[in-house]
Amino acid sequence: MPSLSEETNGRVDHLLPGATIGIVGGGQLGRMMALSARYHGLRVGVLDPTPDCPAAQVADFQVTADYADRAAIRELAERSDVLTYEFENVDADALDMVRDVVAIPQGTDLLRVTQDRVNEKRFINEHGTATAPWRAVDDLDGLHGAIAEIGYPAVLKTRRGGYDGHGQEVLRGPEDLKAVEESLTPDDPLPPSILEGFVDFAFEASILVTGNGRDFVTFPIVRNEHRHNILHLTIAPAQVSAEVEREAHELALRLAKGFELAGTLAIELFITRDDRVIVNELAPRPHNSGHYTIEACSIDQFDAHVRGIAGWPLPKPRLLSPAVMVNVLGQHVEPTRALLPAHPEWNVHDYGKAEIRHDRKMGHITVLTDDTARTVDDLEATGCWDDLRDE
Repeated sequence: MPSLSEETNGRVDHLLPGATIGIVGGGQLGRMMALSARYHGLRVGVLDPTPDCPAAQVADFQVTADYADRAAIRELAERSDVLTYEFENVDADALDMVRDVVAIPQGTDLLRVTQDRVNEKRFINEHGTATAPWRAVDDLDGLHGAIAEIGYPAVLKTRRGGYDGHGQEVLRGPEDLKAVEESLTPDDPLPPSILEGFVDFAFEASILVTGNGRDFVTFPIVRNEHRHNILHLTIAPAQVSAEVEREAHELALRLAKGFELAGTLAIELFITRDDRVIVNELAPRPHNSGHYTIEACSIDQFDAHVRGIAGWPLPKPRLLSPAVMVNVLGQHVEPTRALLPAHPEWNVHDYGKAEIRHDRKMGHITVLTDDTARTVDDLEATGCWDDLRDE
Protein backbone atom coordinates (compact mmCIF):
# COMPACT_ATOMS: atom_id res chain seq x y z
CA MET A 1 0.00 0.00 0.00
CA PRO A 2 1.53 3.38 -0.94
CA SER A 3 1.87 6.08 1.67
CA LEU A 4 -1.05 8.51 1.60
CA SER A 5 -1.12 12.20 2.25
CA GLU A 6 -2.86 13.11 5.50
CA GLU A 7 -5.06 15.44 3.46
CA THR A 8 -8.31 14.36 1.89
CA ASN A 9 -8.96 12.66 -1.48
CA GLY A 10 -6.49 9.79 -0.96
CA ARG A 11 -3.56 11.61 -2.54
CA VAL A 12 -0.43 9.48 -2.93
CA ASP A 13 2.87 10.93 -1.69
CA HIS A 14 5.03 9.02 -4.17
CA LEU A 15 4.16 5.74 -5.86
CA LEU A 16 7.26 3.68 -6.58
CA PRO A 17 7.97 1.66 -9.76
CA GLY A 18 6.64 -1.86 -9.39
CA ALA A 19 3.37 -0.71 -7.86
CA THR A 20 0.08 -1.41 -9.65
CA ILE A 21 -2.39 1.07 -11.11
CA GLY A 22 -5.92 -0.27 -11.55
CA ILE A 23 -7.92 1.32 -14.36
CA VAL A 24 -11.72 1.22 -14.37
CA GLY A 25 -12.48 1.06 -18.10
CA GLY A 26 -10.59 -0.70 -20.86
CA GLY A 27 -11.08 1.45 -23.96
CA GLN A 28 -8.58 3.56 -25.85
CA LEU A 29 -7.99 6.03 -23.02
CA GLY A 30 -7.28 3.16 -20.64
CA ARG A 31 -4.95 1.64 -23.23
CA MET A 32 -2.90 4.82 -23.52
CA MET A 33 -2.87 5.28 -19.74
CA ALA A 34 -1.61 1.71 -19.40
CA LEU A 35 1.17 2.25 -21.93
CA SER A 36 2.32 5.35 -20.06
CA ALA A 37 2.20 3.51 -16.74
CA ARG A 38 4.31 0.69 -18.17
CA TYR A 39 6.92 3.18 -19.37
CA HIS A 40 7.07 4.51 -15.80
CA GLY A 41 7.80 1.02 -14.46
CA LEU A 42 4.32 0.51 -13.04
CA ARG A 43 2.09 -2.52 -13.41
CA VAL A 44 -1.47 -2.24 -14.68
CA GLY A 45 -4.78 -3.97 -14.06
CA VAL A 46 -8.00 -3.25 -15.95
CA LEU A 47 -11.69 -3.70 -15.19
CA ASP A 48 -13.80 -4.03 -18.34
CA PRO A 49 -16.65 -6.31 -19.45
CA THR A 50 -15.09 -7.06 -22.86
CA PRO A 51 -12.43 -9.78 -22.86
CA ASP A 52 -9.14 -8.65 -24.42
CA CYS A 53 -10.33 -5.05 -24.51
CA PRO A 54 -7.89 -2.40 -25.84
CA ALA A 55 -6.39 -1.62 -22.43
CA ALA A 56 -6.12 -5.26 -21.41
CA GLN A 57 -3.94 -5.94 -24.47
CA VAL A 58 -1.15 -3.89 -22.86
CA ALA A 59 -1.94 -4.53 -19.17
CA ASP A 60 -0.74 -7.14 -16.67
CA PHE A 61 -4.20 -8.47 -15.89
CA GLN A 62 -7.90 -7.91 -16.57
CA VAL A 63 -10.90 -8.31 -14.30
CA THR A 64 -13.63 -9.13 -16.80
CA ALA A 65 -16.87 -7.80 -15.36
CA ASP A 66 -19.40 -5.01 -15.67
CA TYR A 67 -18.36 -1.59 -14.40
CA ALA A 68 -21.20 -1.69 -11.85
CA ASP A 69 -20.07 -5.04 -10.40
CA ARG A 70 -18.97 -4.02 -6.92
CA ALA A 71 -17.31 -7.35 -6.20
CA ALA A 72 -15.22 -6.88 -9.34
CA ILE A 73 -14.29 -3.34 -8.33
CA ARG A 74 -13.17 -4.65 -4.96
CA GLU A 75 -11.10 -7.36 -6.67
CA LEU A 76 -9.38 -4.74 -8.82
CA ALA A 77 -8.83 -2.58 -5.75
CA GLU A 78 -7.30 -5.43 -3.74
CA ARG A 79 -4.89 -6.19 -6.58
CA SER A 80 -3.90 -2.53 -7.07
CA ASP A 81 -2.13 0.22 -5.15
CA VAL A 82 -3.92 3.10 -6.90
CA LEU A 83 -7.23 3.27 -8.78
CA THR A 84 -8.04 5.59 -11.69
CA TYR A 85 -10.70 5.65 -14.38
CA GLU A 86 -10.92 6.37 -18.09
CA PHE A 87 -14.50 7.68 -18.20
CA GLU A 88 -16.71 9.61 -15.82
CA ASN A 89 -19.74 7.31 -15.60
CA VAL A 90 -18.19 5.29 -12.80
CA ASP A 91 -20.07 4.33 -9.62
CA ALA A 92 -18.62 6.86 -7.18
CA ASP A 93 -20.23 5.07 -4.22
CA ALA A 94 -18.54 1.82 -5.27
CA LEU A 95 -15.17 3.59 -5.34
CA ASP A 96 -15.79 5.04 -1.88
CA MET A 97 -16.46 1.52 -0.60
CA VAL A 98 -12.95 0.32 -1.54
CA ARG A 99 -10.97 3.23 -0.08
CA ASP A 100 -10.06 0.97 2.81
CA VAL A 101 -7.88 -1.14 0.51
CA VAL A 102 -6.66 1.18 -2.26
CA ALA A 103 -5.67 4.80 -2.87
CA ILE A 104 -7.93 6.85 -5.16
CA PRO A 105 -5.93 10.05 -5.72
CA GLN A 106 -8.58 11.66 -7.93
CA GLY A 107 -11.10 11.18 -5.15
CA THR A 108 -14.81 10.95 -5.86
CA ASP A 109 -15.79 14.61 -5.43
CA LEU A 110 -14.48 15.25 -8.95
CA LEU A 111 -16.59 12.38 -10.28
CA ARG A 112 -19.74 13.54 -8.54
CA VAL A 113 -19.37 17.05 -9.91
CA THR A 114 -18.69 16.01 -13.50
CA GLN A 115 -21.32 13.26 -13.55
CA ASP A 116 -24.14 15.78 -13.02
CA ARG A 117 -24.35 18.73 -15.40
CA VAL A 118 -26.08 20.96 -12.85
CA ASN A 119 -23.40 20.26 -10.23
CA GLU A 120 -20.76 20.84 -12.89
CA LYS A 121 -22.14 24.21 -14.01
CA ARG A 122 -22.57 25.32 -10.41
CA PHE A 123 -18.98 24.36 -9.52
CA ILE A 124 -17.59 26.18 -12.57
CA ASN A 125 -19.57 29.35 -11.84
CA GLU A 126 -18.65 29.28 -8.15
CA HIS A 127 -14.98 29.28 -9.16
CA GLY A 128 -15.29 32.51 -11.10
CA THR A 129 -15.69 31.04 -14.57
CA ALA A 130 -18.36 31.71 -17.17
CA THR A 131 -20.67 29.12 -18.71
CA ALA A 132 -23.68 29.37 -20.99
CA PRO A 133 -26.82 30.54 -19.14
CA TRP A 134 -28.49 27.51 -17.61
CA ARG A 135 -31.37 26.34 -15.45
CA ALA A 136 -32.03 23.01 -13.74
CA VAL A 137 -35.15 21.29 -15.11
CA ASP A 138 -36.99 18.61 -13.14
CA ASP A 139 -40.31 18.45 -14.98
CA LEU A 140 -42.33 20.05 -17.80
CA ASP A 141 -43.34 23.03 -15.68
CA GLY A 142 -39.69 23.60 -14.91
CA LEU A 143 -38.83 23.35 -18.62
CA HIS A 144 -41.41 25.98 -19.51
CA GLY A 145 -40.06 28.26 -16.79
CA ALA A 146 -36.47 27.76 -17.97
CA ILE A 147 -37.45 28.54 -21.58
CA ALA A 148 -39.18 31.72 -20.39
CA GLU A 149 -35.94 32.82 -18.72
CA ILE A 150 -33.34 31.67 -21.24
CA GLY A 151 -35.30 31.81 -24.49
CA TYR A 152 -34.69 30.10 -27.80
CA PRO A 153 -32.52 28.57 -29.11
CA ALA A 154 -31.47 26.35 -26.24
CA VAL A 155 -30.23 22.83 -25.61
CA LEU A 156 -32.03 20.41 -23.30
CA LYS A 157 -29.61 17.86 -21.83
CA THR A 158 -30.05 15.07 -19.34
CA ARG A 159 -28.31 15.88 -16.06
CA ARG A 160 -26.45 12.58 -16.08
CA GLY A 161 -25.01 10.42 -18.85
CA GLY A 162 -24.85 11.21 -22.54
CA TYR A 163 -21.84 11.74 -24.78
CA ASP A 164 -21.10 12.72 -28.40
CA GLY A 165 -24.51 14.40 -28.63
CA HIS A 166 -26.53 11.64 -26.97
CA GLY A 167 -29.07 12.75 -24.36
CA GLN A 168 -29.47 16.18 -25.95
CA GLU A 169 -32.28 17.97 -27.77
CA VAL A 170 -31.87 21.29 -29.54
CA LEU A 171 -34.91 23.53 -29.00
CA ARG A 172 -35.00 26.18 -31.71
CA GLY A 173 -38.60 27.23 -31.16
CA PRO A 174 -42.01 26.25 -29.75
CA GLU A 175 -42.40 23.42 -32.28
CA ASP A 176 -39.32 21.66 -30.83
CA LEU A 177 -40.66 22.11 -27.31
CA LYS A 178 -43.96 20.60 -28.42
CA ALA A 179 -42.13 17.61 -29.91
CA VAL A 180 -40.41 17.00 -26.55
CA GLU A 181 -43.76 17.23 -24.74
CA GLU A 182 -45.38 14.76 -27.13
CA SER A 183 -42.55 12.27 -26.67
CA LEU A 184 -43.17 12.01 -22.94
CA THR A 185 -45.56 9.60 -21.23
CA PRO A 186 -46.51 8.90 -17.59
CA ASP A 187 -44.24 5.83 -17.80
CA ASP A 188 -41.44 7.77 -19.54
CA PRO A 189 -41.42 11.29 -18.06
CA LEU A 190 -38.83 13.98 -18.52
CA PRO A 191 -35.65 12.88 -16.72
CA PRO A 192 -33.76 15.34 -14.50
CA SER A 193 -32.27 17.74 -17.02
CA ILE A 194 -30.58 21.06 -17.62
CA LEU A 195 -31.51 23.73 -20.15
CA GLU A 196 -28.57 25.66 -21.57
CA GLY A 197 -28.74 28.76 -23.71
CA PHE A 198 -26.93 28.85 -27.03
CA VAL A 199 -23.54 30.55 -27.16
CA ASP A 200 -22.66 32.51 -30.30
CA PHE A 201 -19.14 31.14 -30.46
CA ALA A 202 -16.45 31.60 -33.09
CA PHE A 203 -15.04 28.11 -32.49
CA GLU A 204 -14.74 25.32 -29.96
CA ALA A 205 -11.54 24.78 -28.02
CA SER A 206 -10.17 22.85 -25.08
CA ILE A 207 -7.37 22.94 -22.57
CA LEU A 208 -5.87 20.24 -20.36
CA VAL A 209 -4.66 20.73 -16.81
CA THR A 210 -2.88 18.15 -14.67
CA GLY A 211 -2.21 18.11 -10.95
CA ASN A 212 -0.62 15.91 -8.32
CA GLY A 213 -2.88 17.29 -5.57
CA ARG A 214 -0.43 20.09 -4.77
CA ASP A 215 0.95 21.53 -7.99
CA PHE A 216 -0.79 22.09 -11.33
CA VAL A 217 0.36 22.54 -14.92
CA THR A 218 -1.52 23.40 -18.11
CA PHE A 219 -1.15 22.31 -21.73
CA PRO A 220 -1.65 24.60 -24.76
CA ILE A 221 -5.14 25.72 -25.71
CA VAL A 222 -6.25 23.90 -28.89
CA ARG A 223 -8.99 24.34 -31.47
CA ASN A 224 -11.52 21.55 -32.01
CA GLU A 225 -13.82 20.82 -34.92
CA HIS A 226 -16.77 18.47 -34.45
CA ARG A 227 -18.75 16.63 -37.10
CA HIS A 228 -21.99 14.81 -36.28
CA ASN A 229 -21.36 15.68 -32.59
CA ILE A 230 -18.08 13.71 -32.61
CA LEU A 231 -14.66 15.33 -32.44
CA HIS A 232 -13.14 15.29 -35.92
CA LEU A 233 -10.02 17.48 -35.77
CA THR A 234 -7.85 19.08 -33.12
CA ILE A 235 -5.49 21.86 -34.17
CA ALA A 236 -2.62 22.68 -31.81
CA PRO A 237 -2.14 25.39 -30.87
CA ALA A 238 -5.33 27.39 -31.33
CA GLN A 239 -4.75 30.78 -32.91
CA VAL A 240 -6.11 33.04 -30.18
CA SER A 241 -5.39 36.42 -28.69
CA ALA A 242 -3.05 36.78 -25.72
CA GLU A 243 -6.07 37.64 -23.57
CA VAL A 244 -7.93 34.43 -24.52
CA GLU A 245 -4.81 32.35 -23.93
CA ARG A 246 -4.27 33.93 -20.50
CA GLU A 247 -7.90 33.43 -19.43
CA ALA A 248 -7.96 29.79 -20.61
CA HIS A 249 -4.86 28.93 -18.58
CA GLU A 250 -6.05 30.86 -15.52
CA LEU A 251 -9.50 29.28 -15.46
CA ALA A 252 -7.93 25.84 -15.87
CA LEU A 253 -5.74 26.47 -12.84
CA ARG A 254 -8.68 27.86 -10.82
CA LEU A 255 -10.72 24.73 -11.44
CA ALA A 256 -7.78 22.40 -10.79
CA LYS A 257 -7.10 24.06 -7.45
CA GLY A 258 -10.80 23.89 -6.59
CA PHE A 259 -10.73 20.13 -7.11
CA GLU A 260 -7.28 19.66 -5.50
CA LEU A 261 -6.75 17.86 -8.78
CA ALA A 262 -4.71 14.69 -9.11
CA GLY A 263 -4.45 13.46 -12.69
CA THR A 264 -5.55 15.11 -15.92
CA LEU A 265 -8.71 17.19 -16.38
CA ALA A 266 -9.97 18.27 -19.81
CA ILE A 267 -11.94 21.51 -20.10
CA GLU A 268 -14.06 22.03 -23.22
CA LEU A 269 -14.47 25.67 -24.18
CA PHE A 270 -16.35 28.05 -26.42
CA ILE A 271 -14.38 31.03 -27.73
CA THR A 272 -16.80 33.81 -28.63
CA ARG A 273 -16.52 36.31 -31.45
CA ASP A 274 -15.67 39.02 -28.93
CA ASP A 275 -12.89 36.91 -27.33
CA ARG A 276 -14.73 35.66 -24.25
CA VAL A 277 -13.84 32.22 -22.91
CA ILE A 278 -16.82 30.12 -21.80
CA VAL A 279 -16.60 26.65 -20.30
CA ASN A 280 -18.83 24.04 -21.93
CA GLU A 281 -18.03 20.79 -20.13
CA LEU A 282 -15.42 19.07 -17.97
CA ALA A 283 -13.95 15.59 -18.39
CA PRO A 284 -12.13 14.26 -15.30
CA ARG A 285 -9.59 12.29 -17.32
CA PRO A 286 -7.41 12.48 -20.43
CA HIS A 287 -9.39 13.51 -23.48
CA ASN A 288 -9.69 12.86 -27.20
CA SER A 289 -8.62 16.45 -27.93
CA GLY A 290 -5.37 15.85 -26.03
CA HIS A 291 -4.08 12.98 -28.17
CA TYR A 292 -1.87 15.38 -30.13
CA THR A 293 0.31 15.70 -27.00
CA ILE A 294 1.79 12.22 -27.55
CA GLU A 295 3.94 13.45 -30.44
CA ALA A 296 3.73 17.23 -30.12
CA CYS A 297 4.53 17.96 -26.46
CA SER A 298 7.44 17.46 -24.09
CA ILE A 299 5.13 15.38 -21.87
CA ASP A 300 1.85 13.91 -23.07
CA GLN A 301 -1.50 13.93 -21.28
CA PHE A 302 -1.24 10.27 -20.30
CA ASP A 303 2.26 10.53 -18.83
CA ALA A 304 1.09 13.63 -16.96
CA HIS A 305 -1.99 11.78 -15.68
CA VAL A 306 0.07 8.84 -14.44
CA ARG A 307 2.61 11.13 -12.78
CA GLY A 308 -0.23 13.12 -11.18
CA ILE A 309 -2.03 10.16 -9.62
CA ALA A 310 1.32 8.66 -8.58
CA GLY A 311 2.20 11.84 -6.65
CA TRP A 312 5.26 12.58 -8.79
CA PRO A 313 6.46 16.10 -9.64
CA LEU A 314 5.02 17.56 -12.84
CA PRO A 315 7.14 19.33 -15.47
CA LYS A 316 5.53 22.19 -17.36
CA PRO A 317 4.40 20.82 -20.76
CA ARG A 318 5.97 22.49 -23.78
CA LEU A 319 4.60 22.38 -27.32
CA LEU A 320 7.49 21.06 -29.43
CA SER A 321 5.68 21.37 -32.76
CA PRO A 322 2.32 22.55 -34.07
CA ALA A 323 0.15 19.55 -34.87
CA VAL A 324 -3.15 18.36 -36.30
CA MET A 325 -4.94 15.33 -34.86
CA VAL A 326 -7.76 13.65 -36.78
CA ASN A 327 -10.00 10.85 -35.51
CA VAL A 328 -10.28 7.59 -37.44
CA LEU A 329 -13.84 6.31 -37.10
CA GLY A 330 -15.00 2.90 -38.23
CA GLN A 331 -15.80 4.04 -41.76
CA HIS A 332 -12.36 5.60 -42.08
CA VAL A 333 -10.30 2.54 -41.18
CA GLU A 334 -10.14 1.00 -44.65
CA PRO A 335 -9.39 4.20 -46.61
CA THR A 336 -6.72 5.42 -44.15
CA ARG A 337 -5.00 2.03 -44.04
CA ALA A 338 -4.90 1.98 -47.82
CA LEU A 339 -3.07 5.33 -47.85
CA LEU A 340 -0.52 4.61 -45.11
CA PRO A 341 2.35 3.78 -47.50
CA ALA A 342 2.00 7.22 -49.12
CA HIS A 343 2.03 9.22 -45.87
CA PRO A 344 5.17 8.82 -43.77
CA GLU A 345 4.21 12.03 -41.92
CA TRP A 346 1.17 10.30 -40.37
CA ASN A 347 1.65 9.13 -36.78
CA VAL A 348 -0.98 6.40 -36.67
CA HIS A 349 -2.56 5.10 -33.46
CA ASP A 350 -4.79 2.02 -33.66
CA TYR A 351 -6.85 1.27 -30.56
CA GLY A 352 -6.98 -2.50 -31.03
CA LYS A 353 -10.77 -2.72 -31.03
CA ALA A 354 -12.01 -6.06 -32.34
CA GLU A 355 -15.18 -4.79 -34.03
CA ILE A 356 -15.15 -2.01 -36.60
CA ARG A 357 -18.40 -0.01 -36.51
CA HIS A 358 -19.62 3.15 -38.22
CA ASP A 359 -18.82 6.25 -36.12
CA ARG A 360 -16.91 4.17 -33.56
CA LYS A 361 -13.54 5.68 -32.62
CA MET A 362 -10.99 3.17 -33.91
CA GLY A 363 -7.84 5.26 -33.79
CA HIS A 364 -6.36 8.62 -34.61
CA ILE A 365 -3.65 10.18 -36.76
CA THR A 366 -1.40 13.05 -35.69
CA VAL A 367 0.66 15.12 -38.09
CA LEU A 368 3.43 17.43 -36.92
CA THR A 369 3.54 20.50 -39.13
CA ASP A 370 4.72 24.07 -39.61
CA ASP A 371 1.42 25.01 -41.29
CA THR A 372 -1.68 23.61 -39.59
CA ALA A 373 -4.10 25.10 -42.13
CA ARG A 374 -2.29 23.42 -45.02
CA THR A 375 -2.15 20.14 -43.10
CA VAL A 376 -5.91 20.23 -42.49
CA ASP A 377 -6.44 20.80 -46.22
CA ASP A 378 -4.05 17.95 -47.06
CA LEU A 379 -5.86 15.54 -44.76
CA GLU A 380 -9.28 16.48 -46.15
CA ALA A 381 -7.95 16.18 -49.72
CA THR A 382 -7.20 12.49 -49.21
CA GLY A 383 -10.96 11.80 -49.32
CA CYS A 384 -10.77 9.54 -46.26
CA TRP A 385 -13.19 11.76 -44.35
CA ASP A 386 -15.53 12.74 -47.21
CA ASP A 387 -18.53 11.30 -45.34
CA LEU A 388 -18.20 14.14 -42.80
CA ARG A 389 -18.32 16.97 -45.32
CA ASP A 390 -22.06 17.60 -44.88
CA GLU A 391 -21.39 19.58 -41.67
